[in-house]
Amino acid sequence: MSRLPRPHTLRARLTVGLVVLLAVSCAAVGVAAVVELNGFLTGRLDQQLRDTGARFPASLEHGGTRPSDLPQSRKDSPGGTPTGDEEGDGDTRRQPVGTFGARLVGDTVTNAAVVGATGAGARSVPLSAADRRTLAAVPADGRGHTVDLSDLDDYRVMAVRGRDGDVLVAGLPTEPVEAAVHRLELVAAVVFGAALAVAGFAGALWVRWSLRPLSRVAATATKVSRLPLSSGEVELWPRAPEADPRAEVGRVADAFNTMLGHVEDALTKRHASEERLRSFAADASHELRTPVASIRGHAELALLHPGPVPHKVVRALERIEAESARMGEMVDDLLLLARLDAGRPLERLPVDLTRLVLDTVTDAQAAGPGHRWTLELPEEPVTVPGDAHRLHQMLGNLLANARLHTPGGSTVTVSLETEDATAVLTVHDDGPGVPADVRPRVFERFTHGDRRRTGGAGSGTGTGLGLSIVAAVAEAHGGGVALESAPGSTSFTVRIPAGQG
Repeated sequence: MSRLPRPHTLRARLTVGLVVLLAVSCAAVGVAAVVELNGFLTGRLDQQLRDTGARFPASLEHGGTRPSDLPQSRKDSPGGTPTGDEEGDGDTRRQPVGTFGARLVGDTVTNAAVVGATGAGARSVPLSAADRRTLAAVPADGRGHTVDLSDLDDYRVMAVRGRDGDVLVAGLPTEPVEAAVHRLELVAAVVFGAALAVAGFAGALWVRWSLRPLSRVAATATKVSRLPLSSGEVELWPRAPEADPRAEVGRVADAFNTMLGHVEDALTKRHASEERLRSFAADASHELRTPVASIRGHAELALLHPGPVPHKVVRALERIEAESARMGEMVDDLLLLARLDAGRPLERLPVDLTRLVLDTVTDAQAAGPGHRWTLELPEEPVTVPGDAHRLHQMLGNLLANARLHTPGGSTVTVSLETEDATAVLTVHDDGPGVPADVRPRVFERFTHGDRRRTGGAGSGTGTGLGLSIVAAVAEAHGGGVALESAPGSTSFTVRIPAGQG
């Protein structure tokens, strides 16, 4: 069985609830009115039966004459019952049309008739065996009882004991009562149906008007939810309209506006903190470049000393030179990220990605001869507007990441294609894959795929900045990067718009 659809909005639920409550109330009023009218009219029938008494059923055995009109000899005869042709159709005077009368002796119906139209007298009623049993079962208690006679339908009857020890049953048809009750039911159904329709429409308008402040709060919340709150300066300018603070909706609007104020303050403080951190990173990176270059230069100069130098000193100087170079690369990476975070524009010149891929893969082959490097390039060159140096750095980081995190003999495939005016660059390898706990934050800064390794994810410096630079460069060019990884298959896909710069 299919279930009725449930209303989802508060306005619909309130309207439906209002209509249901009104329908229940109307149904209760209608049922009470019908029951009361039926009882009242039935009581009138019973009173009418009491007023008319048992004259008509008593006259059925006396030929249409009241017992008091009979001669004394007749009244003195056993049972006071006329014989032969002295019996008639009964006394129909002052009896309503349709009045039913029956006389029972013991459990046997001796006479049964019903009053016809005016002047037509009474006519005998054929009774079935079931009708006779029904009449015999009516208690002679002077109270009204409803019976169903096959030839007359429903009747309200009342039985009393006669003077001769017989039982006299008088009845009136219930058809007028049923007709009045049915008419009331029809009128109630029409009136209540119209009232429900009008009340439903008016209730919907009233609920809609009453919930307008709540709808405005919901609209404001929807606007706020669409604002970019993840980074940058954020201004939560939408505010819910003020409403009566004494009402629930007014309190909700006030609390919502207060919450937006707190959130805006928190986001402002966060943005200020990020700006200070970016400024510090940029300033620190810039200031570190000079001492790092100086340390590296002095180490190289010491290594060029013509005189004899102890082996340990040479080894120490070589390590100083190597670590200085590593630190210089890290400083450059931090400075690049700080500039990209600050939104500094990159060059927007046509860059041949096909040539860039060829050059970068050639460099990767020289750095990782133990890997198998394959290319999948389109027949036509793919050109995008951008910064050639940064794009080269982005692709170099991806290839270095694949080389450092896959064992020797692994296959690294670099493919390039165009989809819907977008250049799609994919670096795929068949290595062990990126651990599941690292995937959600693989493009965050200082993230390492395996902390036990000396090499890091990225440019090979171990800083964990390589893939974050890939993501930053891709976003700076209006694109993005995505990761799909499983054991035996890892793909980094970069998408960059190929429109004109």
